[in-house]
Amino acid sequence: MRIIFYNNPLTGHFLPLLPLARAMQKQGHAVAFCSAAGMASAVEAQGFELIPAGPATEVTLAEVTRRTGINMLAAPTPELVGGFFAGARVDLGVEEALAGARQWAPDLIVSEHLDFVGPLVAAVLKLPSAVVAVDPALEPELLAALASAASSQYLERGLQAPAHAQSGDWLLDLCPPSLQRDGAPQVLERIALRPEAHSAPEGTPLTPRVPGTGRPRVLVSFTTSGASELGPVLQSLSTLDIDLVATTGGAPTDGLGLTPGRVELVSFMPAVELLEGVSAVVHHGGSGSTFGTAAHGVPAVVVPGTAGQQRQAMRVEAAGAGLALPIGEQEPGAIAAALVQVLAEPSFTTEAQRIRDEIAAMPSASEVAARLIASLS
Repeated sequence: MRIIFYNNPLTGHFLPLLPLARAMQKQGHAVAFCSAAGMASAVEAQGFELIPAGPATEVTLAEVTRRTGINMLAAPTPELVGGFFAGARVDLGVEEALAGARQWAPDLIVSEHLDFVGPLVAAVLKLPSAVVAVDPALEPELLAALASAASSQYLERGLQAPAHAQSGDWLLDLCPPSLQRDGAPQVLERIALRPEAHSAPEGTPLTPRVPGTGRPRVLVSFTTSGASELGPVLQSLSTLDIDLVATTGGAPTDGLGLTPGRVELVSFMPAVELLEGVSAVVHHGGSGSTFGTAAHGVPAVVVPGTAGQQRQAMRVEAAGAGLALPIGEQEPGAIAAALVQVLAEPSFTTEAQRIRDEIAAMPSASEVAARLIASLS
Protein backbone atom coordinates (compact mmCIF):
# COMPACT_ATOMS: atom_id res chain seq x y z
CA MET A 1 0.00 0.00 0.00
CA ARG A 2 0.97 3.64 -0.50
CA ILE A 3 0.06 6.19 2.17
CA ILE A 4 0.45 9.98 2.28
CA PHE A 5 0.36 11.81 5.61
CA TYR A 6 -0.71 15.48 5.55
CA ASN A 7 0.17 18.01 8.24
CA ASN A 8 0.43 21.71 8.89
CA PRO A 9 4.08 22.82 8.71
CA LEU A 10 4.43 22.94 12.50
CA THR A 11 6.51 20.55 14.60
CA GLY A 12 3.68 19.90 17.04
CA HIS A 13 1.45 18.79 14.16
CA PHE A 14 4.13 16.58 12.58
CA LEU A 15 5.69 14.62 15.45
CA PRO A 16 2.45 12.95 16.67
CA LEU A 17 2.05 11.32 13.23
CA LEU A 18 5.44 9.62 13.30
CA PRO A 19 4.62 6.46 15.30
CA LEU A 20 1.84 5.49 12.87
CA ALA A 21 3.91 6.43 9.83
CA ARG A 22 6.86 4.40 11.13
CA ALA A 23 4.60 1.42 11.86
CA MET A 24 3.20 1.47 8.33
CA GLN A 25 6.66 1.78 6.84
CA LYS A 26 7.95 -1.08 9.02
CA GLN A 27 5.07 -3.25 7.80
CA GLY A 28 6.33 -2.81 4.24
CA HIS A 29 4.17 0.06 2.97
CA ALA A 30 5.41 3.15 1.12
CA VAL A 31 4.89 6.30 3.21
CA ALA A 32 5.33 9.96 2.31
CA PHE A 33 4.41 13.26 3.94
CA CYS A 34 2.82 16.26 2.26
CA SER A 35 3.44 19.68 3.76
CA ALA A 36 5.21 22.97 3.04
CA ALA A 37 8.68 22.76 1.52
CA GLY A 38 10.18 24.10 4.75
CA MET A 39 9.35 20.76 6.41
CA ALA A 40 11.78 18.88 4.14
CA SER A 41 14.68 18.60 6.57
CA ALA A 42 12.45 17.45 9.45
CA VAL A 43 10.61 14.88 7.32
CA GLU A 44 13.68 13.53 5.56
CA ALA A 45 15.56 13.25 8.87
CA GLN A 46 12.89 10.75 9.92
CA GLY A 47 13.42 8.66 6.78
CA PHE A 48 10.38 9.80 4.77
CA GLU A 49 9.89 11.53 1.45
CA LEU A 50 8.29 14.99 1.44
CA ILE A 51 5.79 15.96 -1.24
CA PRO A 52 6.11 19.76 -1.04
CA ALA A 53 2.82 21.63 -1.21
CA GLY A 54 1.34 24.76 0.26
CA PRO A 55 2.66 27.82 2.04
CA ALA A 56 4.75 28.28 5.14
CA THR A 57 2.81 29.18 8.28
CA GLU A 58 3.79 32.85 8.16
CA VAL A 59 2.49 33.12 4.59
CA THR A 60 -0.88 31.69 5.60
CA LEU A 61 -1.03 34.03 8.59
CA ALA A 62 -0.35 36.99 6.30
CA GLU A 63 -3.11 35.84 3.95
CA VAL A 64 -5.63 35.65 6.80
CA THR A 65 -4.63 39.17 7.85
CA ARG A 66 -4.99 40.39 4.26
CA ARG A 67 -8.47 38.86 3.97
CA THR A 68 -9.80 39.99 7.34
CA GLY A 69 -7.66 42.93 8.41
CA ILE A 70 -7.10 41.17 11.75
CA ASN A 71 -3.97 39.58 13.20
CA MET A 72 -5.14 36.07 14.08
CA LEU A 73 -2.43 35.62 16.72
CA ALA A 74 -3.75 38.65 18.58
CA ALA A 75 -7.40 37.61 18.33
CA PRO A 76 -7.74 33.85 17.66
CA THR A 77 -11.51 33.64 17.31
CA PRO A 78 -13.02 30.38 15.97
CA GLU A 79 -13.79 32.12 12.66
CA LEU A 80 -10.19 33.30 12.21
CA VAL A 81 -8.74 29.94 13.24
CA GLY A 82 -11.13 28.21 10.82
CA GLY A 83 -10.14 30.66 8.11
CA PHE A 84 -6.48 29.86 8.72
CA PHE A 85 -6.52 26.05 8.81
CA ALA A 86 -9.49 25.22 6.58
CA GLY A 87 -9.65 28.35 4.44
CA ALA A 88 -6.48 30.20 3.47
CA ARG A 89 -4.09 27.26 3.85
CA VAL A 90 -6.30 25.05 1.67
CA ASP A 91 -6.82 27.76 -0.94
CA LEU A 92 -3.08 28.41 -1.22
CA GLY A 93 -1.93 24.79 -1.25
CA VAL A 94 -4.52 22.35 -2.53
CA GLU A 95 -3.67 22.49 -6.24
CA GLU A 96 -0.02 21.70 -5.53
CA ALA A 97 -1.08 18.94 -3.14
CA LEU A 98 -3.43 17.42 -5.70
CA ALA A 99 -0.72 17.41 -8.34
CA GLY A 100 1.69 15.70 -5.95
CA ALA A 101 -0.89 13.11 -4.92
CA ARG A 102 -1.81 12.27 -8.50
CA GLN A 103 1.85 11.68 -9.26
CA TRP A 104 2.52 9.68 -6.08
CA ALA A 105 -0.74 7.65 -6.40
CA PRO A 106 -1.62 6.84 -2.77
CA ASP A 107 -4.09 4.20 -1.60
CA LEU A 108 -4.82 5.95 1.72
CA ILE A 109 -4.72 9.52 3.04
CA VAL A 110 -3.92 10.25 6.71
CA SER A 111 -4.18 13.81 8.05
CA GLU A 112 -3.67 15.46 11.42
CA HIS A 113 -6.92 16.94 12.63
CA LEU A 114 -6.19 20.57 11.74
CA ASP A 115 -5.05 19.70 8.23
CA PHE A 116 -7.84 20.20 5.70
CA VAL A 117 -5.77 19.71 2.55
CA GLY A 118 -5.55 15.92 2.95
CA PRO A 119 -9.30 15.33 3.35
CA LEU A 120 -10.01 17.45 0.26
CA VAL A 121 -7.40 15.54 -1.74
CA ALA A 122 -9.04 12.29 -0.59
CA ALA A 123 -12.48 13.55 -1.65
CA VAL A 124 -11.27 14.66 -5.09
CA LEU A 125 -9.37 11.43 -5.74
CA LYS A 126 -12.06 9.26 -4.08
CA LEU A 127 -9.64 7.73 -1.59
CA PRO A 128 -10.23 6.42 1.93
CA SER A 129 -8.95 8.76 4.61
CA ALA A 130 -8.19 8.86 8.31
CA VAL A 131 -7.80 11.82 10.66
CA VAL A 132 -5.39 11.68 13.61
CA ALA A 133 -6.74 13.73 16.53
CA VAL A 134 -3.49 15.08 17.95
CA ASP A 135 -5.36 17.15 20.60
CA PRO A 136 -8.35 16.36 22.79
CA ALA A 137 -11.63 16.92 20.96
CA LEU A 138 -12.00 20.47 19.66
CA GLU A 139 -14.76 22.77 20.86
CA PRO A 140 -18.06 22.69 18.91
CA GLU A 141 -17.81 26.34 17.82
CA LEU A 142 -14.33 25.76 16.36
CA LEU A 143 -15.45 22.59 14.58
CA ALA A 144 -18.35 24.52 13.03
CA ALA A 145 -16.02 27.31 11.88
CA LEU A 146 -13.61 24.80 10.34
CA ALA A 147 -16.38 23.00 8.45
CA SER A 148 -17.74 26.31 7.18
CA ALA A 149 -14.34 27.53 5.98
CA ALA A 150 -13.61 24.22 4.22
CA SER A 151 -16.87 24.09 2.28
CA SER A 152 -16.09 26.44 -0.64
CA GLN A 153 -13.27 24.34 -2.07
CA TYR A 154 -15.54 21.28 -2.12
CA LEU A 155 -18.44 23.12 -3.74
CA GLU A 156 -16.20 24.65 -6.41
CA ARG A 157 -15.21 21.13 -7.45
CA GLY A 158 -18.78 19.85 -7.54
CA LEU A 159 -18.28 17.84 -4.36
CA GLN A 160 -20.60 17.69 -1.39
CA ALA A 161 -19.13 19.82 1.37
CA PRO A 162 -18.53 17.93 4.62
CA ALA A 163 -21.32 18.49 7.10
CA HIS A 164 -18.85 18.53 9.95
CA ALA A 165 -15.20 18.66 10.82
CA GLN A 166 -13.37 16.39 10.77
CA SER A 167 -14.32 14.43 7.65
CA GLY A 168 -13.19 11.08 6.34
CA ASP A 169 -13.62 7.43 7.28
CA TRP A 170 -11.83 7.08 10.63
CA LEU A 171 -10.83 9.27 13.56
CA LEU A 172 -7.63 7.98 15.15
CA ASP A 173 -7.75 9.42 18.65
CA LEU A 174 -4.54 9.91 20.63
CA CYS A 175 -6.29 11.29 23.72
CA PRO A 176 -6.54 8.87 26.66
CA PRO A 177 -9.97 8.57 28.31
CA SER A 178 -9.01 10.53 31.44
CA LEU A 179 -8.06 13.60 29.39
CA GLN A 180 -11.01 13.56 27.00
CA ARG A 181 -13.33 16.56 26.83
CA ASP A 182 -16.81 15.70 28.08
CA GLY A 183 -19.57 15.72 25.48
CA ALA A 184 -17.30 15.58 22.44
CA PRO A 185 -19.31 14.59 19.33
CA GLN A 186 -18.54 11.26 17.64
CA VAL A 187 -19.06 11.84 13.93
CA LEU A 188 -16.48 9.39 12.50
CA GLU A 189 -15.64 5.81 13.36
CA ARG A 190 -13.27 6.26 16.30
CA ILE A 191 -10.17 4.15 16.75
CA ALA A 192 -8.05 4.75 19.85
CA LEU A 193 -4.35 5.18 19.05
CA ARG A 194 -1.75 5.07 21.82
CA PRO A 195 0.16 8.37 22.08
CA GLU A 196 3.93 8.15 22.33
CA ALA A 197 6.56 10.66 23.38
CA HIS A 198 8.67 11.58 20.39
CA SER A 199 11.68 9.33 19.82
CA ALA A 200 14.53 9.46 17.34
CA PRO A 201 14.62 7.03 14.39
CA GLU A 202 15.55 3.49 15.31
CA GLY A 203 19.30 3.05 15.71
CA THR A 204 20.02 6.70 16.55
CA PRO A 205 22.57 6.97 19.39
CA LEU A 206 21.33 8.46 22.65
CA THR A 207 22.28 12.06 23.37
CA PRO A 208 24.94 12.45 26.11
CA ARG A 209 23.39 13.80 29.32
CA VAL A 210 24.56 15.63 32.42
CA PRO A 211 24.65 13.14 35.34
CA GLY A 212 22.04 13.65 38.05
CA THR A 213 22.84 14.37 41.68
CA GLY A 214 20.19 12.08 43.17
CA ARG A 215 17.78 14.95 43.74
CA PRO A 216 14.41 14.91 41.93
CA ARG A 217 14.91 15.77 38.25
CA VAL A 218 12.45 18.29 36.80
CA LEU A 219 12.02 19.03 33.11
CA VAL A 220 10.95 22.51 32.00
CA SER A 221 9.72 22.32 28.42
CA PHE A 222 8.82 25.78 27.14
CA THR A 223 10.03 25.24 23.59
CA THR A 224 8.14 28.24 22.18
CA SER A 225 9.45 30.67 24.81
CA GLY A 226 12.29 33.12 24.73
CA ALA A 227 14.64 34.21 27.48
CA SER A 228 12.14 36.82 28.69
CA GLU A 229 9.81 34.05 29.93
CA LEU A 230 12.10 31.08 30.50
CA GLY A 231 14.80 32.94 32.41
CA PRO A 232 12.66 34.15 35.35
CA VAL A 233 10.98 30.74 35.66
CA LEU A 234 14.31 28.90 35.78
CA GLN A 235 15.73 31.43 38.23
CA SER A 236 12.80 30.78 40.56
CA LEU A 237 12.96 26.99 40.20
CA SER A 238 16.74 27.10 40.75
CA THR A 239 16.10 27.93 44.40
CA LEU A 240 14.52 24.49 44.92
CA ASP A 241 16.43 21.35 45.89
CA ILE A 242 16.05 19.72 42.46
CA ASP A 243 18.02 18.95 39.31
CA LEU A 244 16.74 21.11 36.46
CA VAL A 245 16.62 20.32 32.73
CA ALA A 246 15.18 22.89 30.32
CA THR A 247 14.50 22.87 26.59
CA THR A 248 15.26 26.11 24.77
CA GLY A 249 14.02 25.36 21.26
CA GLY A 250 17.21 26.88 19.92
CA ALA A 251 16.57 30.29 21.50
CA PRO A 252 19.61 32.18 22.80
CA THR A 253 20.46 31.33 26.40
CA ASP A 254 22.96 34.11 27.21
CA GLY A 255 20.31 36.28 28.87
CA LEU A 256 18.78 33.69 31.19
CA GLY A 257 20.72 34.92 34.25
CA LEU A 258 21.40 31.43 35.60
CA THR A 259 24.18 30.23 37.86
CA PRO A 260 26.63 28.30 35.62
CA GLY A 261 26.00 24.55 35.79
CA ARG A 262 22.73 24.91 37.69
CA VAL A 263 20.48 23.92 34.76
CA GLU A 264 21.05 21.41 31.95
CA LEU A 265 20.01 23.43 28.88
CA VAL A 266 18.95 21.44 25.81
CA SER A 267 18.20 22.98 22.41
CA PHE A 268 16.34 19.90 21.16
CA MET A 269 16.24 16.28 22.25
CA PRO A 270 13.62 13.56 21.62
CA ALA A 271 11.04 13.73 24.39
CA VAL A 272 11.43 10.06 25.25
CA GLU A 273 15.04 10.82 26.28
CA LEU A 274 14.16 14.03 28.12
CA LEU A 275 11.53 12.23 30.18
CA GLU A 276 13.86 9.47 31.36
CA GLY A 277 14.20 9.61 35.15
CA VAL A 278 12.09 12.77 35.48
CA SER A 279 9.97 13.31 38.61
CA ALA A 280 7.84 16.16 37.23
CA VAL A 281 7.48 18.31 34.11
CA VAL A 282 6.65 21.99 33.80
CA HIS A 283 5.20 22.64 30.34
CA HIS A 284 2.83 24.83 28.34
CA GLY A 285 0.10 22.24 27.75
CA GLY A 286 0.74 21.44 24.11
CA SER A 287 -0.57 18.01 23.19
CA GLY A 288 2.86 16.52 22.54
CA SER A 289 4.04 17.50 26.02
CA THR A 290 0.73 16.61 27.67
CA PHE A 291 0.37 13.15 26.13
CA GLY A 292 4.09 12.34 26.22
CA THR A 293 4.33 13.23 29.90
CA ALA A 294 1.20 11.23 30.65
CA ALA A 295 2.50 8.22 28.72
CA HIS A 296 5.52 8.18 31.05
CA GLY A 297 3.42 8.47 34.20
CA VAL A 298 4.98 11.79 35.20
CA PRO A 299 2.94 14.51 36.96
CA ALA A 300 2.98 18.04 35.55
CA VAL A 301 2.68 21.71 36.34
CA VAL A 302 0.97 23.12 33.27
CA VAL A 303 1.47 26.79 32.40
CA PRO A 304 -0.71 27.33 29.32
CA GLY A 305 -0.14 30.10 26.82
CA THR A 306 -3.32 29.76 24.75
CA ALA A 307 -6.98 28.98 25.38
CA GLY A 308 -6.55 25.52 23.83
CA GLN A 309 -3.59 24.76 26.06
CA GLN A 310 -5.52 25.98 29.07
CA ARG A 311 -8.33 23.52 28.30
CA GLN A 312 -5.78 20.70 28.27
CA ALA A 313 -4.19 22.02 31.46
CA MET A 314 -7.52 21.91 33.25
CA ARG A 315 -8.08 18.32 32.10
CA VAL A 316 -4.70 17.32 33.58
CA GLU A 317 -5.63 18.97 36.88
CA ALA A 318 -9.14 17.47 36.88
CA ALA A 319 -7.59 14.01 36.39
CA GLY A 320 -5.39 14.59 39.45
CA ALA A 321 -2.17 14.23 37.43
CA GLY A 322 -0.88 17.74 38.03
CA LEU A 323 -1.69 21.38 38.63
CA ALA A 324 -2.75 24.04 36.13
CA LEU A 325 -1.88 27.72 36.39
CA PRO A 326 -4.47 29.70 34.42
CA ILE A 327 -3.41 32.41 32.01
CA GLY A 328 -2.73 35.54 34.03
CA GLU A 329 -1.75 33.62 37.19
CA GLN A 330 1.69 32.38 36.14
CA GLU A 331 4.26 34.36 38.09
CA PRO A 332 7.55 32.44 38.54
CA GLY A 333 6.94 32.16 42.28
CA ALA A 334 3.52 30.59 41.67
CA ILE A 335 5.07 28.06 39.28
CA ALA A 336 7.69 27.14 41.88
CA ALA A 337 5.03 26.76 44.58
CA ALA A 338 2.94 24.49 42.34
CA LEU A 339 6.00 22.36 41.58
CA VAL A 340 6.79 21.99 45.28
CA GLN A 341 3.24 20.76 45.86
CA VAL A 342 3.36 18.29 42.95
CA LEU A 343 6.66 16.84 44.16
CA ALA A 344 5.53 16.65 47.80
CA GLU A 345 2.10 15.03 47.37
CA PRO A 346 2.30 11.40 46.15
CA SER A 347 -1.26 11.49 44.79
CA PHE A 348 -0.13 13.44 41.71
CA THR A 349 2.35 10.72 40.74
CA THR A 350 -0.19 8.00 41.54
CA GLU A 351 -2.76 9.55 39.19
CA ALA A 352 -0.16 10.20 36.49
CA GLN A 353 0.83 6.53 36.65
CA ARG A 354 -2.83 5.55 36.41
CA ILE A 355 -3.11 7.51 33.15
CA ARG A 356 0.16 5.91 32.00
CA ASP A 357 -1.43 2.50 32.46
CA GLU A 358 -4.56 3.71 30.68
CA ILE A 359 -2.42 4.80 27.72
CA ALA A 360 -0.50 1.52 27.71
CA ALA A 361 -3.81 -0.31 27.25
CA MET A 362 -4.67 1.68 24.09
CA PRO A 363 -3.97 0.03 20.70
CA SER A 364 -0.40 0.54 19.54
CA ALA A 365 0.57 2.25 16.29
CA SER A 366 1.42 -1.17 14.82
CA GLU A 367 -2.02 -2.53 15.69
CA VAL A 368 -3.82 0.50 14.26
CA ALA A 369 -1.70 0.42 11.10
CA ALA A 370 -2.55 -3.23 10.53
CA ARG A 371 -6.24 -2.54 11.13
CA LEU A 372 -6.35 0.32 8.62
CA ILE A 373 -4.49 -1.63 5.95
CA ALA A 374 -6.70 -4.69 6.48
CA SER A 375 -9.80 -2.52 5.95
CA LEU A 376 -8.51 -1.55 2.51
CA SER A 377 -7.94 -5.12 1.33
